[in-house]
Amino acid sequence: MKASNKLVIGLDIGGTKLAGGVLDSNAVLLERRERPARVREGVQVSLGQVFDMAVELHEIAAARHGRVAGIGVCAPGPLDPRAGVIFNPPNMPGWRDIPLAAELARRSGLPCRVENDANGAGLAEALYGAGRGHSSVFYVTLSTGIGTGIILDRRVYHGKNGFAGEGGHVTIDYRSKVVCNCGAPGCIEALASGTAIARRARHLLGKRADPGLTAETLARAAAQGDRLARRLIEETAQMLGAWLGGVISLLDPDIIVIGGGVSRIGDPLFSRIQEAVLGHTINPNAADTPIVPAALEHDVGLRGAAAVILSHLASDRP
Repeated sequence: MKASNKLVIGLDIGGTKLAGGVLDSNAVLLERRERPARVREGVQVSLGQVFDMAVELHEIAAARHGRVAGIGVCAPGPLDPRAGVIFNPPNMPGWRDIPLAAELARRSGLPCRVENDANGAGLAEALYGAGRGHSSVFYVTLSTGIGTGIILDRRVYHGKNGFAGEGGHVTIDYRSKVVCNCGAPGCIEALASGTAIARRARHLLGKRADPGLTAETLARAAAQGDRLARRLIEETAQMLGAWLGGVISLLDPDIIVIGGGVSRIGDPLFSRIQEAVLGHTINPNAADTPIVPAALEHDVGLRGAAAVILSHLASDRP
């Protein structure tokens, strides 16, 4: 079965919003819907939202565009992408052992695939975005946390049990006093995510700290010569460089693509990461590994969901 000329439904499930769309065979968005996720009202309510949106989009597609071939879902982990089961996402109370792919397939009569949101975004960037044309892509989203995806030969690498690609929970300082939410000390997520940057800034500024500090405000302050902002960017770049140097030693990817809110700091961060990497890898060609901003920040989750189901439909796998 070829994936060409197929329409699919994409769902992007999060702790604050639920987005959905009808997309074509190039993951171009034809219809889009979004609403606040009602996760605090219990699993039956929030899960019902997902089913209702799938039905709504199916009807819209049939009325305006044609037959839908499948449903793709990007959701927060931990989850089993092969079985399509969502285990227990921290920001979605009650979502425990939810067989989402099977239930969506039963209700719609369509094939359904569920993927970790970072993996889905990475696949979208590899197929349609900054990683297009490359065989191996290491994708990073720098946001509240740090999510990653490993894309090899246009497919997500899942590992033996389906949990590969949790690069945000790689420890770069096992003696660190900063303990990650996963329980390990010194994870890169705990040290260099947007949350970690804000925490360091508040510690250094004390009562002067702006509670609304973001990557964008940090970048603006650095551009205006603010020493503290420049120091925070430099520290973050050094930690990310040490981490990504290890990634390059391990995977030797064609390209590293970085998205998420922290990436909006832009060149001051990217240029320093590129320099820092060289001191933390054995790979003699590391300087030739591009580290670039993501190209699909807007609706990357929906395009990732579409990429997941389109790849499945093209593979002829059961």
